[in-house]
This record gives sequence, structure tokens and C-alpha cells, in this order.
Amino acid sequence: MALINASHTEEFILLGFANHPWVQLPLFIVLLITYPMALLGNIVIILVFKLDPRLHSPMYFFLTNLSFLDMCYTTSIVPQMLFNLGSSKKTISYLGCVIQLYIFSTMGATECLLLALMSFDRYVAICRPLHYPLIMNQYICHLLVFTVWLGGITYAVSEATLTLQLPLCGVNTLNHLLCEIPVLIKTACGEKLVNELTLSVVCIFLLAVPLCLIFASYAHIGHAVFKIKSSEGRKKALGTCSSHLIVVFLFYGPAISMYLQPPSSISRDQPKFMALFYGVVTPTLNPFIYTLRNKDVKGALRNLMRSIFCSK
Repeated sequence: MALINASHTEEFILLGFANHPWVQLPLFIVLLITYPMALLGNIVIILVFKLDPRLHSPMYFFLTNLSFLDMCYTTSIVPQMLFNLGSSKKTISYLGCVIQLYIFSTMGATECLLLALMSFDRYVAICRPLHYPLIMNQYICHLLVFTVWLGGITYAVSEATLTLQLPLCGVNTLNHLLCEIPVLIKTACGEKLVNELTLSVVCIFLLAVPLCLIFASYAHIGHAVFKIKSSEGRKKALGTCSSHLIVVFLFYGPAISMYLQPPSSISRDQPKFMALFYGVVTPTLNPFIYTLRNKDVKGALRNLMRSIFCSK
């Protein structure tokens, strides 16, 4: 591979929580429980939306993409974490690290853009209800999702490739649970200023700009909701928006604290906790947040379970 420079190592040692050995067993148990929960929750959400015709709308189409993203997100890192936490050999091959880096970066960037797209969908639905079927038609929805995925892939290919060009100078130890761009930049030797500046600039467009668009959308939504005379209509609008806002804060908060600062200034254990949060906790909670706070989803889920048990 052209990406592999002459100084690369055959494998990386992922230190994880080696300086806190008492954390490893509880973390292994937590991951062993949450990973199947994340997979099951997101698979159920996808199945419910595909099988229930009443949920064939843009909002649930975007939510299905979010569930697929979250499954790929957790699968790219959790199996390797479980293997390293459950064994004394805490390593990952160089090729495995490269693959994990590209997949994790693609999913993270795509989710940033997708959450902004979902807020725009809510803005059109609440603030422009008469134009909603015209603006968010099937063709436009598929085009927007394709653009979001293309943006995430473009970020991953460009930024990860640039990071992999940095010389490692024989260093094969990463103080992290996975292969992530800021940690690889911090570990590399040589001149890293260009990489740090590029990462900061790109992440402003991927994190700060979409977050500003989300806040702007919800500012207009809040203004429109207060004009709704029906308390039931106001409650329904707030219900669908509050679920999305919770997910936004759970994802963007840790991601901003990790990526919108120079890698050289990142503290020792910060990347580990941040990666666990936006790579494991958020994808696990997303299906429950949307399910528990959405009457349509709960109704569709009940119908699905009823049809399964009745057929048996």
C-alpha cells in the first residue's frame, strides 16, 4: 500500500487503561453488555421502519441511516477493544489500524453531517409544513443522504491519509483504546504543525458549522412551536425535536472537546473517555432515546412484536 511509509511498524500496542488495571475488567463487562444492546437496538429500529408503511417518511429515513451508522461505528472499534481488554496481548496490526482509522473516521464525520441534516428536516416539517412534501421528496432525501456519506468518506480519505504519511520513527505504542487521528498525530515524530492545522480547519467545518446550523434550525423551530395554538401539536413537535437535541449534545459534546483542540494539548486519558462516549455510549443510547420518546415508533414496535408472537 502506498500509504505505508518506510517507518511504519508491523503492529501497534494499544495501552488503553494499562495505568489503571482495575478499570479493565469492569470495562470489559460493560462493553460485553452494551455492544449487543447497541446492535440489537439499531437493528430493531431499521426493521421497524422498513416493515411499517406509516413510518416511511423523511424523518424516519434519516433515522434509519443514523442507526446503520451507529452499528458500523461501534463494530469498527468494540470487538478490538474486547479482544485487548480480555487478553494480555493488547495489539492491533498496522493494516488493522489503518482499516479501523478509515471506518471510524468515515462514520464519525458522516454522523456529524447527518445530525445537521436531521435538524434541517425538522425545521422544514415544523416551519414550512405546506412545502414539506415538495422540499423533502424522496429524490431530495436520497440525494442529501448521498451527499452526507460522500462528505464523510472524503474527510476520512483525506485526513486519515495525511495522518498516515507522518513518520513514526519506530514508535509503536498508542496511549489509546483504538486508532484515532488526533492520537496518531500526537504519537508521530517530525513536523506535525500542518497536520494539526488541517485537522482543526476541517473539524471546524465538520463540527462547528453543522452545530451552528442545528442551533439556527432549532431557534426557528422554537419560535414556530410557540405559535402553535394546540397544546397537543406543541407537545408532539417538542417531543420529536427533544429526542434529536439529546442525541446532538451526547455526540457533539465529546467530539468537540476531542477534535477542536491541537492534538499536542490533549491530556493523557482524555481520548479514551471521549472515544468510549461518542463511539460506544451514544450509539447504544440512540435507539432508546428515539424509541422511548416517540409514540409512532413505540406503536410500530408494539405492532411488530404482536405480529411476531401471533404468528408463532
